[in-house]
Amino acid sequence: MPAPIRLRELIRTIRTARTQAEEREMIQKECAAIRSSFREEDNTYRCRNVAKLLYMHMLGYPAHFGQLECLKLIASQKFTDKRIGYLGAMLLLDERQDVHLLMTNCIKNDLNHSTQYVQGLALCTLGCMGSSEMCRDLAGEVEKLLKTSNSYLRKKAALCAVHVIRKVPELMEMFLPATKNLLNEKNHGSVLHTSVVLLTEMCERSPDMLAHFRKVSLVPQLVRILKNLIMSGYSPEHDVSGISDPFLQVRILRLLRILGRNDDDSSEAMNDILAQVATNTETSKNVGNAILYETVLTIMDIKSESGLRVLAINILGRFLLNNDKNIRYVALTSLLKTVQTDHNAVQRHRSTIVDCLKDLDVSIKRRAMELSFALVNGNNVRGMMKELLYFLDSCEPEFKADCASGIFLAAEKYAPSKRWHIDTIMRVLTTAGSYVRDDAVPNLIQLITNSVEMHAYTVQRLYKAILGDYSQQPLVQVASWCIGEYGDLLVSGQCEEEEPIQVTEDEVLDILESVLISNMSASVTRGYALTAIMKLSTRFTCTVNRIKKVVSIYGSSIDVELQQRAVEYNALFKKYDHMRPALLERMPVMEKVTTNGPAEIVQTNGETETAVLETKPPPSGLQPANQANDLLDLLGGSDITPVIPTAPTSKPASAGGELLDLLGDLSLTGSPVSAPAPQIAQPPFLLDGLTTQPLFNDIAAGIPSITAYNKNGLKIDFTFERSNTNPSVTVITIQASNSTELDMTDFVFQAAVPKTFQLQLLSPSSSVIPAFNSGTITQVIKVLNPQKQQLRMRIKLTYNHKGSAMQDLAEVNNFPPQSWQ
Repeated sequence: MPAPIRLRELIRTIRTARTQAEEREMIQKECAAIRSSFREEDNTYRCRNVAKLLYMHMLGYPAHFGQLECLKLIASQKFTDKRIGYLGAMLLLDERQDVHLLMTNCIKNDLNHSTQYVQGLALCTLGCMGSSEMCRDLAGEVEKLLKTSNSYLRKKAALCAVHVIRKVPELMEMFLPATKNLLNEKNHGSVLHTSVVLLTEMCERSPDMLAHFRKVSLVPQLVRILKNLIMSGYSPEHDVSGISDPFLQVRILRLLRILGRNDDDSSEAMNDILAQVATNTETSKNVGNAILYETVLTIMDIKSESGLRVLAINILGRFLLNNDKNIRYVALTSLLKTVQTDHNAVQRHRSTIVDCLKDLDVSIKRRAMELSFALVNGNNVRGMMKELLYFLDSCEPEFKADCASGIFLAAEKYAPSKRWHIDTIMRVLTTAGSYVRDDAVPNLIQLITNSVEMHAYTVQRLYKAILGDYSQQPLVQVASWCIGEYGDLLVSGQCEEEEPIQVTEDEVLDILESVLISNMSASVTRGYALTAIMKLSTRFTCTVNRIKKVVSIYGSSIDVELQQRAVEYNALFKKYDHMRPALLERMPVMEKVTTNGPAEIVQTNGETETAVLETKPPPSGLQPANQANDLLDLLGGSDITPVIPTAPTSKPASAGGELLDLLGDLSLTGSPVSAPAPQIAQPPFLLDGLTTQPLFNDIAAGIPSITAYNKNGLKIDFTFERSNTNPSVTVITIQASNSTELDMTDFVFQAAVPKTFQLQLLSPSSSVIPAFNSGTITQVIKVLNPQKQQLRMRIKLTYNHKGSAMQDLAEVNNFPPQSWQ
């Protein structure tokens, strides 16, 4: 049989192929020749054939038929055969295939070989693809090589030990004695680096190992090594851009961060060296920036001195001025993590952060926007809002929704005056009205209603804002509502805040009628406009007949919602005209109590719910009963109660009932006057206790919180409160946080309880859990436990993360006794 072609010739031949089909034909022809050679047990050219097979594997062609040939090469006595055999094993084999167990004995023999290079090949292969069974069998040989005096073998043995610990953590103690002398190695280019990697792995995986290394004074050793690296002169072997062994410096800083976390003594021992690294490292090259970034992370993670933390934040501030976009992004992300603990230090770099809002890179722009909102306080709110409003005006559409929400929250929290607050929100609605959240309109209406002295000013500003421009629907909705409520103030020209305008009743009605007929007006906006026109019938005196005509016209509208409103308003004019002034009188001041917990007011997606269990549906509509009870099979038995949706009782069909509802004469604790249609039965606690006494009692302060779920970066905590109005009701607030580097989207939390309990889920605060623990989702669960039994619950979590749909089930049985007794 002729000798097969060499690997170099095969590569040259394949590169001459002009098409994919021609290359595939060459590969198939060569694979057939290699198979024939393998069947004939040709030992002479086995090494050459396996090498060519590995090249084909790198090109993406199947090469699994060469696995056993790799094992034969490993068993060979020739070093060249072993080298190709081990390389093939690392590329073609993994622990999912039983074939790899056949090489365990060969690796064991080679670990005890007299030639260090053969031992190195065996260590590399075991460290690359060794399974847990192989690691258990060969850990003893690895531990022996870790104690050898040969630095070449110690380096490879340390990396192999890292793999063994990852596969079989219980073998960690076996390597503990060998770690004592690892850091005394003079050759920091090889053994020191791998030794620090091994120590880091041990500290991360075992709290006992971490405590041990703190006791044996590992920190002073690392400080000494790091100091020598900083102070040493030029070393061509380890120098990178003028910095001595930056890879080792980064590894040591990471290990110091683990050792100093939550430990005062270790943190104090490393404060000086961290200050030296931060001040002496050259920043002109990217290598120095990498070391400085690791230094900043270490300073922020340990219990460092305040001056050192200020130094770290100043380094991040310098990063913001760097031309490299990656460095600016890293700086913004790090500042966002530290802004809560070192707010004043970050404030010094506010102008630089605001300048990043003008960056062309969208990821930098988003991080700068998030950090800018985190920096807003009562002292700088005017200046920061001015910059953020300018950003809102010029940013891309994907930023407008988040930016508008952030401005609303900041204005509500830090507004210096009600006029400034109203002006700011109106500016947002004018600039990005189509992007604001659903709750922006009711929140602004509530703010305007409560600002009694600003009514004339506000209605005049809103009237001017919508003249001829109906594109921003939320702005038009708020303007329509205000004109309907305070149209008499607009016509009378009583505004003292700015120069009043002269407006007639007909001009006001012209605007509202234009909104009704505009093609840009949504159905909801038309409803606002029609209701405003109806309200003006009690505020205007000369145009009542015109208002009647407009209302009657829309009694035959093809929009069912608009038609229903018009018919009801016509009925008021014809049958209940004596009640019209009382029904359409000005809205009273709306009371709103903002709290940090679920008491009084619960902020949800697009609505504000009172914490007493109202039967008001969320804007998205009522879910069907079978969908609400999707979790019936979670507990695996028949003793499960369905999740009770917050469904409203059906409205009485009679017009009289509608009027009673409008007047607010329906008793909240009683039944409606007319019999409701059959609906899902509500549990007693849904309507109990709607009184003026405090909703939650002081027992809540003594109920400890629990962590119900902590996996894959997602953490869910439960906090508890007890109801004063009904002691059998436990209110659980869940807080979901995300410690990974990417946001978790489309998050849905579901729960099921045994049949002896009754459970209700309110809407979550969001469906996106921000990354890096930079925010949380909150959701309220209300549980009725009349029999005071021990609480247990099964939860179902679904979300999207890193492009994949995730789903998990968990059981929560560790509820504190105070939550259910």
